[in-house]
Amino acid sequence: MKSSLRSIGDTAARFGLDTHVLRHWEDKGLLRPERDGADRRRYGDDDLVRIAVILRSKAAGMTLDQIAVLLDDDHGPKRHAVLQEHLTDLDRRMEEMRLSRAMTLHAFECEAHDVTRCPGFRATIEDVLAGTAPWPEVQALP
Repeated sequence: MKSSLRSIGDTAARFGLDTHVLRHWEDKGLLRPERDGADRRRYGDDDLVRIAVILRSKAAGMTLDQIAVLLDDDHGPKRHAVLQEHLTDLDRRMEEMRLSRAMTLHAFECEAHDVTRCPGFRATIEDVLAGTAPWPEVQALP
């Protein structure tokens, strides 16, 4: 059974998007909706899946260019390179989030009202203050 086709307005509303976003993604080659006799876009289930992939990928920090490679069947080796690059970036961002969470939790529990005066926080950046380590190598709070 063929899936029902939806208008651009219905499709955009389903994902909480403005219609111009779907048009932009089409211009970028990410979407290829069918057209009816009046040349109106008609979105099927496969288009909805592509939109979900685009949204999830954007939420994960991928660019539209990276997503285009991900959605293109002709980019096998390039697809793996883009995904590996993105995994590396996600790991870096997750580590930054872990450190940010540790700092926030420490600040929440610290008796110092000004985190810049907190001895525990200052201890974690002694190497940076002394110029013996760059910022990315700062260790998490104890």
